[in-house]
Amino acid sequence: MAPLLHLIRHAQAVHNLTVLNHGMHDPALTPHGENQCLELQSKFPYHESVDLLVCSPLQRTIQTTLLAFDPEISRGVQCIALPEVQETSDLPCDTGSNVAILKEKFKNKPVDLSLLSEDWDSKKGKWAPEQEAIERRCRDARQWLKTRDEKAIVLVTHGGLLHYLTEDWVGCEKIQGSAGTGWENTEFRSYRFVDGDNENASMEETAESRQRRGNDDKPLTKEERTQLRQTATNTWEA
Repeated sequence: MAPLLHLIRHAQAVHNLTVLNHGMHDPALTPHGENQCLELQSKFPYHESVDLLVCSPLQRTIQTTLLAFDPEISRGVQCIALPEVQETSDLPCDTGSNVAILKEKFKNKPVDLSLLSEDWDSKKGKWAPEQEAIERRCRDARQWLKTRDEKAIVLVTHGGLLHYLTEDWVGCEKIQGSAGTGWENTEFRSYRFVDGDNENASMEETAESRQRRGNDDKPLTKEERTQLRQTATNTWEA
């Protein structure tokens, strides 16, 4: 059976304070963001069942994972950095650090960086900030996650990327002149893979997750989600 996924947006980082900070390269968490991680740790109800941690290789997502999921790390749960779930844009704040720099920053920290290629932070080719490339990366990520043997996986990633990964575009309207997201910092939602969809590895939010965040609306149909995606991406590119 495919694993249950708990998807989480990272805690507040320095670039979240103001658009003026979007020129910062791979920013770290703020002190408030670190406190958000501790709050997430205390309220996340599934610690005991999680048997794999996965995160975007940007500094803020690695930090969020290590801080918020220390209970899992303390009992030996593996933490893997997955480059396919890096943020979508090529702004400096959404561009990761070179592998050598990450190895130095997180030396002696329990995060596996072995899946990172030397060009993972190039924002070119496979890693380009273009819709087709992003959708392909997200499909690759979903397929990788779906074939894992673990039963419950935490994935810590980014607000923009989460819309592409889940193919759910509700709430992604522009905010203050920049691409927004329907996910709050450290918000978590739970998903199951759709049976029989091996090629795209589509996922659906669980009823429990929707209820937890007060969303009792009927889930959108595939056609409605496709239309909302087109509207959203057109807005982001405007």
